[in-house]
Amino acid sequence: KLSGQQQEINNLIQRKIAVDEENARLKNEFSNLNQKFKDKSQELKDTEECAQKKEEQNRLVIKNLEEKNKGLNTCCADLLNDLEKLRKQEIQWKTEKSGNDARIKNLETDLTDAREQMKELSSKCSNLSSQLSVKQEELSQKECDMTKTKKELQELQNLYRQNITHTTQQAELIQQLQALNTD
Repeated sequence: KLSGQQQEINNLIQRKIAVDEENARLKNEFSNLNQKFKDKSQELKDTEECAQKKEEQNRLVIKNLEEKNKGLNTCCADLLNDLEKLRKQEIQWKTEKSGNDARIKNLETDLTDAREQMKELSSKCSNLSSQLSVKQEELSQKECDMTKTKKELQELQNLYRQNITHTTQQAELIQQLQALNTD
């Protein structure tokens, strides 16, 4: 009976040792798991802090990007306004250019007409110059003729004067002869 109890006690001791070992192993495992849990908790905390920082950075980046976007939208609107102004200006310039082109065409036509008139006038001027030359020649000839005629007239006047003097002398001689004849 005693031997059976001893055997039972031995079994119980064996079981207690096994349970203690299992307990020690479980405690150790629990300690390890607890450490892992702490590590993971810290890791999670660090990750959450990092995520929070990232989120904050992202918020700032988004805010900056939104401000930049607002600035770019304003700039874009200004550029669109400038483009619209430039388009209107281009239309105005095209209209002005069209008017200027028409004016230039008219001026070129006027210039061509003026050149034609110049040619005609130059031709008339040349003809008139030729005619003037002929008339000058005629005038020169007439002046020569007139000079000759003046000389002839002068000679005739001289002869006339001489003639009158002779006639007067003859009349005096006739009177003297008549007086003598009467005596």
